[in-house]
Amino acid sequence: MRNLHPPMMKMLLAALLVVAAASFRAADAALPSMAVGVNYGANADNLPPPKDVAAFLAAHTTIDRVKLFDANPAFISAFANTPISLAVSLPNSDLPSLADKQTGLDTARAWVRANLSPYVPATNVTLLLAGNEILLSPDPNLVLSLLPAMRRLAQALRLEGLTGVRVTTPHYLGILAPSDGIPSNARFRPGYDTKLFPPMLQFHRDTGSPFMVNPYPYFSYNNQTLDYALFRPNRGVYDPNTKLNYTSMFDAQMDAIYTAMKRLGYGDVDIAVGEAGWPTQADPGQVGVGVEEARDFNEGMLRVVSSGKGTPLMPNRKFETYIFSLFDENQKPGPIAEKHFGILNPDFTPIYDLGLLRQSSDSGAPNPSPNPSPNPSPKPAPSGGGKWCVPKAGASDTDLQNNINYACGYVDCKPIQSGGACFDPNNVQSHAAFVMNAFYQANGRHDYDCDFKGTGVVTSNDPSYGSCKYVS
Repeated sequence: MRNLHPPMMKMLLAALLVVAAASFRAADAALPSMAVGVNYGANADNLPPPKDVAAFLAAHTTIDRVKLFDANPAFISAFANTPISLAVSLPNSDLPSLADKQTGLDTARAWVRANLSPYVPATNVTLLLAGNEILLSPDPNLVLSLLPAMRRLAQALRLEGLTGVRVTTPHYLGILAPSDGIPSNARFRPGYDTKLFPPMLQFHRDTGSPFMVNPYPYFSYNNQTLDYALFRPNRGVYDPNTKLNYTSMFDAQMDAIYTAMKRLGYGDVDIAVGEAGWPTQADPGQVGVGVEEARDFNEGMLRVVSSGKGTPLMPNRKFETYIFSLFDENQKPGPIAEKHFGILNPDFTPIYDLGLLRQSSDSGAPNPSPNPSPNPSPKPAPSGGGKWCVPKAGASDTDLQNNINYACGYVDCKPIQSGGACFDPNNVQSHAAFVMNAFYQANGRHDYDCDFKGTGVVTSNDPSYGSCKYVS
């Protein structure tokens, strides 16, 4: 499935690394230094050799996990003696032979000996993925083979001494029953909820492997919910059962999975994100696709999965996550969008900046981004700008409360809580003024960070009062 690529001259690679370092924003310039995974597909004819990819990721990025779509030895061996861990995949077609009661374990052990044992522990393989989105298959035999194959693989790994490798499989969100989009109403599809997922979730609990899902807000949004999908200010979706207001589709999807698991008694099983991303190009006429949209989605997702922010029903949790994807894949079949989910060009320069590059040792200060992000950084900006963001006259309390709900996902809102310096006066207008300004300041005081769907305005008059000090 993966093609070997033309060699790249080492001198050229060294030069490209310098170019990439100069153009990729330092990690702490916009987001905290976040460890995150990435999907490394290579269905393209213009990509650098795997060894050069591994060397670049290890030396110049905070990416610490890579997910492969097969077990190509050139790719697995490329990550030997690097700090990057791998998730390696088996093809769907292998699962029935692994599930066989009589010969499945022997087949699984043979696969492990041929595809993993020669490379571990020099290459740190931590996940073995049994196929991909098996439950999309119309073949009932393949679906029935999934859990038995996972069990045989886990047993084979133990018997072959590879106890650090966990077994899981990525699921698409169609495993959930059709619903109204309210997370607390989510449940697995009928049949899956009684026959398939209880024993599968028990397998995950017993082995400590994560339950992996592939949430793709890109494939779920419509024109009315684009801001909701992209972590941009929006009215959100209110869950009347939990009294929570969701301002991001990704949060809602993750909490829907959690709710379905919890209904079966497995809310304690870890959830991993196998694939999630946003395309930078699509077919003509497709709205909501571009560099800014891709950056907004991935930055928002990174804050949820890697910063410890968590989701409304899973606060303070981190999620093992693999961004889709490392490179565009110009040979991939299907719509144009399928070819354009990459975050890096083949020369390692960024298609857009996610702040995943390590601080360059050649410079003592972060390189500024030529295209600052419209999403806020959790770190406050330095004071002294002389500009503040406040609610626009006439903005409704409903809109301002939505602004508070959204912004408090990214900035410290303790000052407006009871006992905080900015709690009084205790009203929506005052509280919104504080958090909207914190949101605006945290990302560098760009006018679009104070838009809040037309409810914010930038002022040069300091709104600070008493002990309530507004950052500027």
